[in-house]
Amino acid sequence: MLSKPEREQIIALIKREVVPAIGCTEPIAVALCVAKAREILGTEPEKVSARLSANILKNAMGVGIPGTGMIGLPIAIALGALVGRSEYQLEVLKDSDAKAVERGKRFIEQGRIDISLKEGITEKLYIEIEVSGGGHSAVAIIAGGHTNFVFISRDGETLQESRRTSGSEQEAQGVELNLRKVFDFAMTTPLDEIRFILEAKRLNKAAAEDSFKNNYGHCVGNTLRHAPELRIIGDCALSCDARMAGAMVPVMSNSGSGNQGIATTLPVVVYAEEIKADEEHLVRALVLSHLTAIYIKQSLGRLSALCGCVVAATGSSCGITYLMGGGYEAVSFAVKNMIANLTGMMCDGAKPSCSLKLMTGVSTAVLSAMLAMENHSVSSVEGIIDDDVDKSIRNLTLIGRDGMNETDHLILKIMTSK
Repeated sequence: MLSKPEREQIIALIKREVVPAIGCTEPIAVALCVAKAREILGTEPEKVSARLSANILKNAMGVGIPGTGMIGLPIAIALGALVGRSEYQLEVLKDSDAKAVERGKRFIEQGRIDISLKEGITEKLYIEIEVSGGGHSAVAIIAGGHTNFVFISRDGETLQESRRTSGSEQEAQGVELNLRKVFDFAMTTPLDEIRFILEAKRLNKAAAEDSFKNNYGHCVGNTLRHAPELRIIGDCALSCDARMAGAMVPVMSNSGSGNQGIATTLPVVVYAEEIKADEEHLVRALVLSHLTAIYIKQSLGRLSALCGCVVAATGSSCGITYLMGGGYEAVSFAVKNMIANLTGMMCDGAKPSCSLKLMTGVSTAVLSAMLAMENHSVSSVEGIIDDDVDKSIRNLTLIGRDGMNETDHLILKIMTSK
């Protein structure tokens, strides 16, 4: 068993990374930054200027904004300026209603919003908001994490500055993980210390049930759920359908992504229900799934050209393998199988069709677990897989973080040229 201080450090990490969110986290993070800037300004802005990294722009262009029936950044920015509350974090727009949406539409029509690409930055998650009104101005900047404010000023006076110019997310989080430590933590930590993870089950199942009653997006989840044997895939797609279409329902996110939270949670929950697993096995499987995804994201980064479903589904494959009776070796086999199969799935922005990619990730997670339990693992003579599972993970994240940069640029160019 890990020492108590180390367990407490990892628990704190999970609680920071597994949090409720309403709507796609990129436009919601922009709305959060606008809300903070407005609060610093002290009045409704006359003008809002948003200068954003390419990855934020890409992930916010085609996704529904909760409770609006609209897509994209303008309405998210308008609502952040009018009714957003920064204390709500990734639920910043939960006070929005029909009247607020109408006010937001007028805000947009009046030409009070300017959106542009922030040039000359290397940070993939970067949001800079400047608001002005009543003869005053305020600036708020989020970078490195969806709720991580690194700069705040009013009328040119700096109120907060904590810019992080280098270092990995692992260094920023102060927790050094590897797959063995992730597995040991999930298996040996006293149950009462990690039972909080069941809130992810509650929220994400509720989102799936809400979607089942409606027809969101491409209805991927509803289509799959009509076939009982596909429920493990369908429930994930249901939740993704709802949040990508802009349903006003919270989900439990993972590493700043609601879809990653869904994919790390629901496949494990549904499989546990199918085999009638007890609470302890479910809790440990969920912790294994979520912490594996957090570990992989430490070296991949918040946003990249690699679809987050690859990371999240790798986590759920670990959780399912454990529920099938697998130990550490089987879990490491499942990870290698996932990396060999899904590496290279690109992210072309947040949108309703994300549920298709999530479906692919979850089905691969089940297959990888099944192969692992039969003692089958992709070997080190094949492609990017290494005998060391942690090196295999580094190979995945190196490709997603660095190798696919040009892919990212080309995707944004295509998206903005249509």
